[in-house]
Amino acid sequence: MSLARIRARRALAAAALLTLATATLGAADADVSTASAAPAAAPQTRLIASSVLGSDYKVTLTALRSTDDEYAASVRLQVYTHTGAAWKESDRVTVGDVDGWFWYPLTGSGAVCRFSTSAAEPAPIAVSLLLTPSLGCSEPAHYVVEHGKVHTG
Repeated sequence: MSLARIRARRALAAAALLTLATATLGAADADVSTASAAPAAAPQTRLIASSVLGSDYKVTLTALRSTDDEYAASVRLQVYTHTGAAWKESDRVTVGDVDGWFWYPLTGSGAVCRFSTSAAEPAPIAVSLLLTPSLGCSEPAHYVVEHGKVHTG
């Protein structure tokens, strides 16, 4: 093989490597910019309790996994009123502190220690949740639902 031919092959191989490296780096840059521009994923949720109060209200407790700490969670109490043929959310509150609960106890067996509701108007609600198996249950939090709105009781 002639010296000119060897040099031509080396030049071709070098150009191919340069093209491949540039394409790879460009793809990596594209992935980084796409990842930073993508909206944050919605937190993982789990319905942990639900109660229908007569034909007027539906009350749910939902655990929301923290996006900052995989072990932390918040609990949302939502009230729905029955309008027409569907339930429509009328109010929501956070039970306890934001990210003030532990995800695994909240989503495991025995998570709800107390969830008492009444169809009376105003409708009293009491919520007690498992802190951890060793600590036991939280003190009950008391709420009242009046005209579809949640008030601390």
